[in-house]
Amino acid sequence: MNDSNYTPPTAEDIFRYRYQHGTNLGSMFVHGPWLSDGASSSDSGGSKELEEVKRSLKACGLEETRSKWEAHWRTALTDFDVIWLKDVARCNSIRIPIGFFTLGPVFCTGTDFEGELSEVYVNCWNILKRLIEKCYHHGIGVLLDFQTIPGSMDRNSHSEMGIADFCASERNWAMATDCVAFIVQEVTYHAMSGVIGVQISSETDWKTCDLRKWYDEVLEITNCVNPPLPIYISDGRNFAEALDYAMVKNRLQNPVARSPIIVDTHKYYTTGSYQHMDPVAIISRLCNELSELSTRQGKVGSQRTAVDAYIGQYSCAMNAQTWGRVEASERPALTKAFGQEQNKQWESKACGSAFVGFKIHRITGDEWDFERQVSTDGIPAPSWLAIPRAQVISRITQAEAQRLQSRESALSQHSDPSDTRKHQQYALGWDFGFNDALNFFGALSRNVITGGWNGGEKIGAMELWVRKRFAETGKLNEAFAEAWENGFRKGVSDFYDLVGINTSSVQ
Repeated sequence: MNDSNYTPPTAEDIFRYRYQHGTNLGSMFVHGPWLSDGASSSDSGGSKELEEVKRSLKACGLEETRSKWEAHWRTALTDFDVIWLKDVARCNSIRIPIGFFTLGPVFCTGTDFEGELSEVYVNCWNILKRLIEKCYHHGIGVLLDFQTIPGSMDRNSHSEMGIADFCASERNWAMATDCVAFIVQEVTYHAMSGVIGVQISSETDWKTCDLRKWYDEVLEITNCVNPPLPIYISDGRNFAEALDYAMVKNRLQNPVARSPIIVDTHKYYTTGSYQHMDPVAIISRLCNELSELSTRQGKVGSQRTAVDAYIGQYSCAMNAQTWGRVEASERPALTKAFGQEQNKQWESKACGSAFVGFKIHRITGDEWDFERQVSTDGIPAPSWLAIPRAQVISRITQAEAQRLQSRESALSQHSDPSDTRKHQQYALGWDFGFNDALNFFGALSRNVITGGWNGGEKIGAMELWVRKRFAETGKLNEAFAEAWENGFRKGVSDFYDLVGINTSSVQ
């Protein structure tokens, strides 16, 4: 390529910016072994955990209770589970919810878990770190979702997943901030390469509390400790407002060393107006999802900012009233179509997605079950993750052979080839984009990512990746930054065309 300043994406870059196809682990690290013993689906968050720990301590004592809880955490993901996730479901990431008590006794001080109860969790964080390391060696990244804020345990739940709707006290927000700071420090200073990001879940909405204030405080810390680490923020039940907040934080005029912000949103179709619709109508409306992104993406150079969205939870479930509008015999095929259409939308518009549950106990039914939906092809892996290793290598070879022709075609179609400098920047951008797409795609086959697995990788967080490349190359400060970006996106798209994995996400 012509730009001598090109530096390939690192393994860490690819882990964090590829399209994340995965599942939520479930509540294994926020609920103890009692959850597997016929617990009611109405059990809400840490209040039940607190109750069960107390009961076990009274009945069995500390050592036996700790042993039970640790056995539960150690089996959260068995070796067989990890192989299945990678080799069958083709996951390259998982989302793991954690609470403040997951981090150990120090973070239980001043809470209902203080004292002997906290000693049950003395090894929990280290067990989780070993799990993250195991996933990393299988090419699976982990999104750590800090969910349970101190003081939130005794609130009423508002959603299917039991998220509390409340505004924590100043003291509890401060404790939550300390928890996030610890997590980010651990990721940084213990080189936890398998962590693709840290999510700060507010457990509330923008209207109930001043989320901006808390997010601002947390982000100041993450910016200081580990600026490259992506931070995922909950959309607070207002997707557009969260996107706009993230765009302010992701502005390129800000100091470059700032955490890239990704907005997490959840998509369910079981309540509200959806329960009055038939399945076909719901499926047909999926093409309109994430429409808020259309005016906020594709123009990093001119807008001087970027934002990407992640689907943190979704399922194949619909309301009983919805299913009542079709014959029972139609349900399996419609469920499959529902899951496939959701995945199609997420792959083309979001930077990743996580099905609601791999090991989920509080909600029952096949439509909430990741293994079941994978087995029926309701949740198919993105096409590029299923390409055999030898084919990935072959497709790269073919793409490189056709590179010059593809490049010349792109340059000939450029709107103003007579403007030499603008045309040159477009060409440099094309080279950069083509090379980045190639390096992502070949990461598994070239052992940049460990494990020796099949599949290619695809840039997922495209907007934030363009932002990162602008910051690294200094192209934003040069004339014709937009031409460089247009060339970059075209280079990525042309490579995907050549290897047969293109979607509309880079257009």
